[in-house]
Amino acid sequence: MMRHLFLILDCSESMSSQDLKPTRMLCSLRILEGFIEEFFDQNPISQMGIILMQNKRAEKVCELGGNFRKHIKYLRSMSKTSLLGEPSLQNGLEDAFSSLKLVPTHASREVLVIMGSLTTCDPTDINTTIQKFKQEGIRCSIIGLAAEVHICRTLANETKGTYNIILDDSHYKDLLYQQVEPPPAAVALEASLIKMGFPHQMNTEGTDEPLTICMCHVDSTEEGKLTTGGYYCPQCLSKYCELPVECRACGLTLVSAPHLARSYHHLFPPANFEEMQFDKQVTTCYACQKTFNDGDKQVYQCPTCKRMFCIDCDIFIHDTLHTCPGCATNLSTFQLIQS
Repeated sequence: MMRHLFLILDCSESMSSQDLKPTRMLCSLRILEGFIEEFFDQNPISQMGIILMQNKRAEKVCELGGNFRKHIKYLRSMSKTSLLGEPSLQNGLEDAFSSLKLVPTHASREVLVIMGSLTTCDPTDINTTIQKFKQEGIRCSIIGLAAEVHICRTLANETKGTYNIILDDSHYKDLLYQQVEPPPAAVALEASLIKMGFPHQMNTEGTDEPLTICMCHVDSTEEGKLTTGGYYCPQCLSKYCELPVECRACGLTLVSAPHLARSYHHLFPPANFEEMQFDKQVTTCYACQKTFNDGDKQVYQCPTCKRMFCIDCDIFIHDTLHTCPGCATNLSTFQLIQS
């Protein structure tokens, strides 16, 4: 349910190539904006950080955090970044490793590398770094913008990640969005109970609420906003603008019920429906009530509740809803799934 992902972006001279329009870098920034927003929509209690590789060095520009607006704002500020030298894949991985090794093992630890260069300039043997990632169980996936590089393939294979080369910008987007869904968990993954808080609005009993500043902007260099509303930590009563967030005062993870629900469905996705020839077993789709006709060659049956669905509902259930309507409306089946 909880993912910690570092995005390592190549900012070397190779990213100025115009095989993606207008350039590899600008195309990547545009696609990454949508990816980050979708990542946090589907994994709301997860965290992401950003590392840049440039001029044989790596720089951690965004620490692990759950504020997607901060990450998107930084990406937008990079449109005029100078693209220099060669990347250093090893330095980028080491920066990510220094943060991910401190993350508890009950959360998944991942690295996603966007690699535009065909070379990497590293200070020492990168195979040593790869073995550290393998031993710690940190998964590394790479999306290449040029051609396949042997060391990238080795990194992905050793850490049980994926490595793909894009064909064009639409294929690039498809490969990137495949990383939104959590990877399969390791069999030996540690189970742990995590204390969480569900913030509430303060009840002022009809009086005007005082203007206060939230904890997330108390040290901000930007102009702080005094507001009356907000989410209050149930443990220390610190105020925050938005959820989810980790309380800066007491360290409690603050979430809402919908955040947990959107993360939970990844653990128990609905089973793939069975494709069947339509021979008038039923007259309508169970979900949308569309009437089946002779033009419908196939229908799709849930293996658990045995309800029939059209292809549009099949896609919607597995890609968006993540719950079978037939199973959810049948009490005995629903209890069986939950157990």
